[in-house]
Amino acid sequence: MLFSSPIFLFLFLPITLFIYYIAPKKIKNFVLLILSLGFYTWGEKELVLLIILSAFIDFTAGIIIDKGKRKLGLYLSILFNLCLLFYFKYSHFIFSNTTSVLNHFGLPLEHANAFANVILPLGISFYTFQTMSYTIDVYRGHVKANKNFINFATYVTLFPQLIAGPIVRYSHVESELKSRKTSLPLFAEGVERFIIGLAKKMIIANNCAFLVDGIFNLPTSESSALIAWLGVIAYSFQIYFDFSGYSDMAIGLGKMFGFNFPENFNYPYISKSIQEFWRRWHMTLSSWFKDYLYISLGGNRKGNIRTYINLFIVFFITGLWHGASWTFVIWGICHGLFIVIEKLGFNKILNKLGKGFSLFYAFFAVNITWPIFRSDTITQAYNYIITMFNFSAKTNFNYLNIYLSKEVIFILIIALIFSLPLHKKIKNYTSTLNPDSYKYKGAKILRVTSLFCLLIISYTYIATDSYNPFIYFRF
Repeated sequence: MLFSSPIFLFLFLPITLFIYYIAPKKIKNFVLLILSLGFYTWGEKELVLLIILSAFIDFTAGIIIDKGKRKLGLYLSILFNLCLLFYFKYSHFIFSNTTSVLNHFGLPLEHANAFANVILPLGISFYTFQTMSYTIDVYRGHVKANKNFINFATYVTLFPQLIAGPIVRYSHVESELKSRKTSLPLFAEGVERFIIGLAKKMIIANNCAFLVDGIFNLPTSESSALIAWLGVIAYSFQIYFDFSGYSDMAIGLGKMFGFNFPENFNYPYISKSIQEFWRRWHMTLSSWFKDYLYISLGGNRKGNIRTYINLFIVFFITGLWHGASWTFVIWGICHGLFIVIEKLGFNKILNKLGKGFSLFYAFFAVNITWPIFRSDTITQAYNYIITMFNFSAKTNFNYLNIYLSKEVIFILIIALIFSLPLHKKIKNYTSTLNPDSYKYKGAKILRVTSLFCLLIISYTYIATDSYNPFIYFRF
């Protein structure tokens, strides 16, 4: 069930809010649990049993750790969650690659194709990471084991962030699971955030997708450097506004129910290095890998060589987390390589060359790797990147006229503007105004009017648009 679907907006969400707010305080978590399971069951059917089992195993692991059998509980959680991921997400990838290698040496592997039919449950990468972070934190003594299964299962299945994040750690919502307050200002803030996220998805991301799909599906012989760069820049806007839009909607929904989820994006395209990019892009995933993998591997405490190896391991797994494909692995390794190069001294050069060059470098480095992320095969990615630098090829302007409509051009300009922190600066400025001043009242009216217009435009796109799922549903 998409957040941008009519059935969610006009049926599930209103009913859920109504039932939640009339429910007694003591059973609000139980109500949220049942409704969240219903949300997940709508699209995944019997696979809902998997997430219930995952919640039960990690809840049990936390109790085992709390009773003193610390390593047993930790290993139970990590082993179970990794087995889930390896079977449902990586079994086909592992066995298909193994089969290819063995066939090369004339050693066929029987029944390997059976893993091609394994269904990938939605959100499995997110909820397994959330539950593992819980048991690791209990093991480290950062949080106490939850002894109320209803509360813990509510945390695991909470529908706003269940399918595509942000990755909410137990420590983020521990106190709110036990007792949270809802208020009209917090609810209004959640509605505003949800509308902004919906507009990002429906108005910007989906219009960029129209251009991106057309260009990436264009045969190499009919493309050119101009078209290829236009496609990859449009994709950089598409994936940013698509995923940050989902995160905004999730954060907004959380506020409607009294939860404060962590931010997941902070204007990543104003980064001056790839290190900074990963501090601004999918921040909950970056911090997860830093706290639970990079530091566990030794971080930067065991010398430079070990630090660089740890970084490559982290970004190899970061790529693999995004999908069971060599394209994602190579994309992750490329980002790891950029970060190692920066740590080797390139950061100092960037500082000397100034902010303008640093911004160009980071944006260029991100965009040169997006084709790898977007493509289905390494060959497709290679051909696309080669085309990006094939300046001798003539541009087919007739093709551009088909996809680069006035509406898409306008949306690309809007995407550029809103990928910069202008909205944040305007919001900070209005917060300094006197609430009784005409400027403040005018700004408030303008904000409400703008949100209403965004909602109407988004609804218009929903009424006319075809099915266009969020990009991160793939992962």
